[in-house]
Amino acid sequence: MAARHQALAAKLILACVALGTLGAATVAMRSPPEPRTTPAPVAVTAIPRTIPAPVSPPKPAPVSTPEPLAIKRVLDIGPIKFGDYAWDTKNVPAGPVVITVDLAAQTLSVFRGGYEIGAAAILYGTDDKPTPLGSFPITMKDADHVSSIYDAPMPYTLRLTDDGVSVHGTEVAWGYATHGCIGVPTAFAKLLFGEAKVGDRVIITRGKSLATGETLIG
Repeated sequence: MAARHQALAAKLILACVALGTLGAATVAMRSPPEPRTTPAPVAVTAIPRTIPAPVSPPKPAPVSTPEPLAIKRVLDIGPIKFGDYAWDTKNVPAGPVVITVDLAAQTLSVFRGGYEIGAAAILYGTDDKPTPLGSFPITMKDADHVSSIYDAPMPYTLRLTDDGVSVHGTEVAWGYATHGCIGVPTAFAKLLFGEAKVGDRVIITRGKSLATGETLIG
């Protein structure tokens, strides 16, 4: 009986040894753990900021100064009565047109290239609606204009100001006046309308006369 116990114990010991050997072999057969890898640093390319160049404000257009225009001829017509006018373009060359108005003399003159080609007696504004003094460009032409304020015909209108002051045709007679406009005989207004263009200057003065050899601003 004792011999059998010894034999069984020996088997158990061998079994344990065999299990231990198998466990060691299993551990030996496992793959070694993979080394931990650290991601390589990624190169970051800096994108330069584009700063817009400062924008220079637009330069204002140069203001042109009208050149002086020498008076080369004045019509020899003497005093002009109300309703009368003179017009003579014979042998007068082409050139810039300038219109002058003298409220004191109640006369309008037309110069082309320094030669007076026309003159007429005028009507002008009363004290409560005076005709402005100064140099004005013609801003609009309308042969059949009608006043939107007074519902009155203003044939062959040459507009000078934003508030409607114009040169236009009308009956020119003693005792009449305008609401600030410059009225000329209608037949003369038609001739003036055909000669003048938008941008031509109308110079309105009071008591300033011109003679041959003097200059005016075109």
